[in-house]
Amino acid sequence: MQQGPDRLNEAMLLETIRHARLPLCITDPTLPDNPIVFANTAFCDLTGYTVEEVVGRNCRFLQGADTTPESIAQIRRIIHERRVDTVEIVNYRKDGSTFLNALQLGPILDEDREPMLYFGSQIDTSTRRDAERAARQLADRELGHRLRNIVNVMSVMIRMSAREAADIQALARTVDGRLKTLSDAHFRTIERPGESAAHMRELLAPILKAYAPRGEGQFTYEGPDPKVPANLVSALTLTVHELATNAVKHGALGDEGGHVAIAVSEADGLSLCWQERDGPEVVPPERRSGSGIIRSLISSVGGTLDLDWRPEGLVATLRFGG
Repeated sequence: MQQGPDRLNEAMLLETIRHARLPLCITDPTLPDNPIVFANTAFCDLTGYTVEEVVGRNCRFLQGADTTPESIAQIRRIIHERRVDTVEIVNYRKDGSTFLNALQLGPILDEDREPMLYFGSQIDTSTRRDAERAARQLADRELGHRLRNIVNVMSVMIRMSAREAADIQALARTVDGRLKTLSDAHFRTIERPGESAAHMRELLAPILKAYAPRGEGQFTYEGPDPKVPANLVSALTLTVHELATNAVKHGALGDEGGHVAIAVSEADGLSLCWQERDGPEVVPPERRSGSGIIRSLISSVGGTLDLDWRPEGLVATLRFGG
């Protein structure tokens, strides 16, 4: 009498698994070569095979030239030890394309604690890995760009400090202090935790102090002092670093009489306007590798950067949201 309800529950379970979004297959270790006896629609969508093409075959048909012996050995250990675990393995679709599979597998035990079935669930992590790789490449490019700029900024600071110093000892003290401020500002940006939010003035103060050859008097700040959302901190500070670096090398901060006005607004999302004046006449750069890197960082958090190379001084507008 209980067989009917058991069969009904089993049918309901299989139907639920069949329509689950997570790719899943089930194998039978009691049959020769532990073949697949069930595969759901998501598994077929991921691999490109039909149910008829996979049932009756061992899962190794998903392996190929780039599948590592280490990942295969790890799967065999999990099966031998009768435990549930996850293996990252390169698998192949029917069309020959590869995907990085976060394969979770384990036994389904009978009443005697013997494996009667094995399940395998698959998650394609290729997109995530590609995104991580792209982020690392972008970070490497950005860091390399900043390191090259530091050398240029240092030379400008030393040259301008030499004009002010009365003797070599005074020059050494001035240069030492300014370079320390510059390095502190850079490391503070690099080391700031991604989840750490801060107010706008707190974020900008060390950068402005580091890059102003004549001190903070070369800057004016207008507008509110909003708290910058944590996900925007890196993009904002790195952008200001880039603007300040450019201003030292080519713009207002490279001239003793130069000035930068910063205006912050929350009227239509968060925005920052950087306006240079009283520096050398501006000539739009032919190569814009630095701004390209910064634009990529800003775009990744939904922001925009507009650069207006006016003859009297660069005007840069950074916007988030709105």
